[in-house]
Amino acid sequence: MKTSNLNVLLLSLLLFIANPFLANSQTLTLEQCQDLARQNYPLINQLELINLSRDFSVENAGKRNLPQINLGGQATYQSDVTGFPIDIPNLEIQPIAKDQYKLFAEVSQPLTSTSGVKTQKQLAEANAMTQAQQLQVELYQLKGRVNQVYFGVLLLDKQLQQNEIRQNDIQAGISQTKAAIENGTALQSSLDILQAELLNADQQRIELAANQQGFTQMLGLLIGQEISSAVSLQIPILPALSQEINRPELGLFASQKGSILLQQELISSKNIPQLNLFFQGGYGRPALNFLSNDFDLYYLGGLRFNWNISRYYTSSREKELLNLNLVAIVLQEETFRLNTKIALTQQETEIAKYLKLMQTDKEIITLRERVQASASSQLEYGTITSNDFLTYINAADQARQNLALHQIQLLLAQSNYQITSGN
Repeated sequence: MKTSNLNVLLLSLLLFIANPFLANSQTLTLEQCQDLARQNYPLINQLELINLSRDFSVENAGKRNLPQINLGGQATYQSDVTGFPIDIPNLEIQPIAKDQYKLFAEVSQPLTSTSGVKTQKQLAEANAMTQAQQLQVELYQLKGRVNQVYFGVLLLDKQLQQNEIRQNDIQAGISQTKAAIENGTALQSSLDILQAELLNADQQRIELAANQQGFTQMLGLLIGQEISSAVSLQIPILPALSQEINRPELGLFASQKGSILLQQELISSKNIPQLNLFFQGGYGRPALNFLSNDFDLYYLGGLRFNWNISRYYTSSREKELLNLNLVAIVLQEETFRLNTKIALTQQETEIAKYLKLMQTDKEIITLRERVQASASSQLEYGTITSNDFLTYINAADQARQNLALHQIQLLLAQSNYQITSGN
């Protein structure tokens, strides 16, 4: 019985850790959504593959410093062999066989490959870093997608709140109109107009709620979690905007340039003379004594020197091609920085626009609500029609809707500015 209770406790703890919403079922922040979307994106699993590939490549490059073992053999038949041009009396020299055989094993230890092996290791790590940084660039695009959906939910939530205020205003007008009908100062048609408008407002609520549910489900798919109705999205408090560019693309450009420089070093390392110690042992006919026709064991060892001078024919061209690629990357980076600065300037203008619009929205709301309050009193005494009253309600509602829209648009613009700058 105790073991069963312990299993239940462990399972509950695992579910609590695995699902952050169980820890806080009331609010969900923009930062949490962006982190969860990144973790949920299938491409994130490629990071592990890149790391494994890097480890294998570095390990393989390091093995070039280990002793190299080669096995070989050959069987040949030649048209002629070495012989003695004179005859020696009473001495018969057996001619060397024209079919010859050799089976050998050779162990060699490179002496001059240390710098090349080090460069190859660094190049393997640089290539892996480039691939990982490219993946980071792709994953970074998720932030923009999460932003659009997240702020879409917030906007619809604000619109639902404004819809509720509008329905309350209409309901207040209905109550006043009913009292006016009882007093004989209003007609039934005025009440019908208000009740029809109330139904229309309720239809709008249904449509807004359906759209909000759709956006919430989209956000849930992005983050890989089901968002229940008990979870509310928190309006983000964004830090001060900075024009400094910290995008992952800059890291990609840096790793690409570093990879090209290492490739140039590797080309240079292949042009230097190669020295290695070697030991060869074998079995064949003839062995080291080429005058013997018997199969025999043999061995030899020493220092081997090799210098492939023909590589100088192409190495300069290879370096020039790499230089051209380096220049191309530099130009891409400069273009990226310029386009990013242009985008930031445009977004700054957009942010300033929404700030001014919101200031005007608040002034308009104050005026519209003052007119609406006056119209409410006039409706109660029958000095205006229900159509006139609805006009004032709709005008105040539209002013509040505009403010809500501009508030969310401002937050979206500020968040997009952060994504564009990488801060």
